[in-house]
Amino acid sequence: MGMPGGTELLIIFGIVVLLFGAKKIPELAKGVGKGIKNFKAEMKETDEVAVEEPKKVEKAEDITSAEAPKTTTQA
Repeated sequence: MGMPGGTELLIIFGIVVLLFGAKKIPELAKGVGKGIKNFKAEMKETDEVAVEEPKKVEKAEDITSAEAPKTTTQA
């Protein structure tokens, strides 16, 4: 099954005009255009986020001797 030919496209366009009316078609096309534009913008935004380098994690401070438990051994 291939792409529709000229006759099929003309029939589809006629049905669309009958369903929505000639005045609504530009509004529908404008809405579809805005939707595609927003979709592309979101895709570009997610690509930019994925490309960013990961943040470096700070090292935890070493435990000082005052905080460490003291162990004593008796002989």
